[in-house]
Amino acid sequence: MPRYSRNSKKRLASCDERLQKIFNEVIKYVDCSILEGHRGQEKQDRYFGEGRTKLKFPKGRHNSFPSKAVDVTPYPVDWEDRERQTLFAGFVMGIARGMGIVLRWGGDWDMDFKVMDNRFDDFPHFEVRD
Repeated sequence: MPRYSRNSKKRLASCDERLQKIFNEVIKYVDCSILEGHRGQEKQDRYFGEGRTKLKFPKGRHNSFPSKAVDVTPYPVDWEDRERQTLFAGFVMGIARGMGIVLRWGGDWDMDFKVMDNRFDDFPHFEVRD
């Protein structure tokens, strides 16, 4: 059975309890890595400057504590495999839905179940919707 590394556990612990609940269930079935949970101002603004995010601090969902967003990718990491990222996201979204938790994924920002209509893809990004 897959399990999280110490670093992944630490990152997930900085997230909203709903995200922790979802991804603690996901890891039972799919090996994945938690890349980032909470993100401070310096990193958020650096990512904005690099074009890796569209929001400056404190408007990002990663900027609250606990974080309302988490970046997760299937392991081993393959950034070129869009289909694998999409399959993983579908699995995560199904787990969340089964728990009664609404998530938004960075491959379907408008939540219309179409994955080719984004102007900005962020496949590892998942966020809870209140």
